[in-house]
Amino acid sequence: MPPKKTPPPKKTAPPKVSEPLRFAHPFFTTVPKSKRKAIPGVGKGLAEYPATALLLEPIPALNRNPPTMTLDEIIGTPGVKQVQAAGSITFHAVGDTGSPDTMTEVISGAMAADYDIANPGSSPAFLFHLGDVIYYDNTDKGYLAQFYTPYKHYPGKIIAIPGNHDGEMVKYDQPGQPSVGQSTTLAAFQENFCQAVTGVPPAATTIYREMIAQPGVYWYLNAPFVDVVSLYSNVADGPGYISDSNVIGTDQKTWLTATLTAVAAQRKKGPRKALIVAVHHPPFSGGGHSPSPAMLKDIDDSCTKAGIMPDAVISGHSHNYQRFTRYYPFSGVNMQIPYYVVGCSGHGIQNVAHADGAKIDDHTFDSSLYGYGYLTITVDPGKITLKFTEVLKDGTKQPYDKTVVVDLATSQIVPA
Repeated sequence: MPPKKTPPPKKTAPPKVSEPLRFAHPFFTTVPKSKRKAIPGVGKGLAEYPATALLLEPIPALNRNPPTMTLDEIIGTPGVKQVQAAGSITFHAVGDTGSPDTMTEVISGAMAADYDIANPGSSPAFLFHLGDVIYYDNTDKGYLAQFYTPYKHYPGKIIAIPGNHDGEMVKYDQPGQPSVGQSTTLAAFQENFCQAVTGVPPAATTIYREMIAQPGVYWYLNAPFVDVVSLYSNVADGPGYISDSNVIGTDQKTWLTATLTAVAAQRKKGPRKALIVAVHHPPFSGGGHSPSPAMLKDIDDSCTKAGIMPDAVISGHSHNYQRFTRYYPFSGVNMQIPYYVVGCSGHGIQNVAHADGAKIDDHTFDSSLYGYGYLTITVDPGKITLKFTEVLKDGTKQPYDKTVVVDLATSQIVPA
């Protein structure tokens, strides 16, 4: 018998649906997440999306304006006198801790060993967190597990700028699911770092950690020997932005220019203090996350208008260690400015390219580490000293990379 012929498939019309989306999801939009209509079971957007400007969120209003802090607000007047008597100020800098990760507590313990109760003036004045304090759970429970518990034995005060994960909103509007996020960007960060008055936040529960009343999510610290200007670079996974013409606006950049102008004017009167700029997203990066050229352009523009450049720049975001040197002619001086990425202080680390010192445009990539650690910065009237310490998984710590010394009189990197 001849084989049966297979009948041709029946032609069917495509199912009728509502008008198709232009893109695969409705979150490719300039509408801020806080103003979007929630989709049942999905929410208002992706936790992370690389289309940068599409995920920017408005910057919360400042608690006080201008957002200026002095060191006595952090460690008290007697503490300031101890720092002044020591003739220098030292502080730790870390980034990208978050999540209940054992390495966060291991690194916290390594830093705690740098404190000497008998010599408080020469001990670190505080810990400066460069953002991504919390990952994925911006609630009191999340802060207890990811911040207060890992740092429960760290004796120093902790101040911070937010990272992208601190500002994101995750799953808070999904029906039938427990909340693991926040309904307003940076709400939890402000509850813990920007309180109305200094005290122990409710999220710390039985862990006694006094947190200060930071004036906002970006701020200026006027301290002995050093001025620290700290910026908020928003919620995109990368790159970062401190201003735009749509969602963020230009208030932060306007403030940055005015603040740097005031610092420059004070410097002319003397004494000449160091200037450190801090921002979560790195201006330069050789791996883990991309650099942020538009953000760097904004910072450079404010610096140019103010007539002053930073003596050092510190960032996080990329989960590794990186050091760059920028060779920047400014006001007749060929400045050598170290740029650090210290996003390796607890959260899972990311690959990074080998740093061979080769020059790229106006900077060299001088050192990198696929590993964990923290930065120690010491400033006295004549110099900034920056030292990175690697911390192994068993808690062993060891120097990594050369100690960088910036001579404040010449703006040059000199031998340690």
